[in-house]
Amino acid sequence: MEKKQWYMEYKIHKNRPGLLGDLASLLGMLEVNIITINGVEDRTRGLLLQTDDDEKIELLGRMLTKVENISIITLRPPRLTDILAIRHGTYIERDSSDGKTFRFTRSDLGLLVDFLGELFKKDGNQVIGLRGMPRVGKTESIIAGSVCANKRWTFVSSTLLRQTVRSQLSEEETNANNVFIIDGIVSTIRSNEKHHLLLQDIMAMPSTKVIEHPDIFVRESEYDYDTFDCIIELRNTPDEEITYETFTTAGLDGEF
Repeated sequence: MEKKQWYMEYKIHKNRPGLLGDLASLLGMLEVNIITINGVEDRTRGLLLQTDDDEKIELLGRMLTKVENISIITLRPPRLTDILAIRHGTYIERDSSDGKTFRFTRSDLGLLVDFLGELFKKDGNQVIGLRGMPRVGKTESIIAGSVCANKRWTFVSSTLLRQTVRSQLSEEETNANNVFIIDGIVSTIRSNEKHHLLLQDIMAMPSTKVIEHPDIFVRESEYDYDTFDCIIELRNTPDEEITYETFTTAGLDGEF
């Protein structure tokens, strides 16, 4: 049987000496490998496990319900957020109301880049929205995530160095394996007909598109929020409000 990975997370009620060793011994007797282990924000401990026998995981879960010093919170096949939580020792904040909005601050840029890199490694069509105020690091994070995923990035519209509004791309740039970066404000408010046609072609491609300022993009185009597979919010501080009131027509030549 093929080896599968499992994510186990537990809360420690009493961190007595030897607790982790006892758990490791139990896993060893069951021949369940520990791939990664880390404390997650001092609240719980997470383990990435591997075994070729699903029944051993079921047995492990039943046995650990009898251990008084810990409580099992999660025991399931790992999600991307689980793997990153173990890798970085911190949780990715997720909006419970829609399930597809993820929140980061500038102090989490390393985690964000890793998250984007893992998303970009996926093949096929995906549309990612990226909210954030000017100069918070949106475009730089997308580029860094592309590097992590070993993907080439293509600017369709941008204000990173100067305002970019493309009306055509080279054959190499239109490779579906590229990450297409779109500024939702520039592409909808400051674009021309040729750019709009190019945008429609790119949105129809089976490729990864990252759209900065997705709310303006939805407001000013024929696309809606169902277009997006996930939306990422990047803030300078956790309580920063992301607002578009200062984005006037006069300010569109600046950096977003």
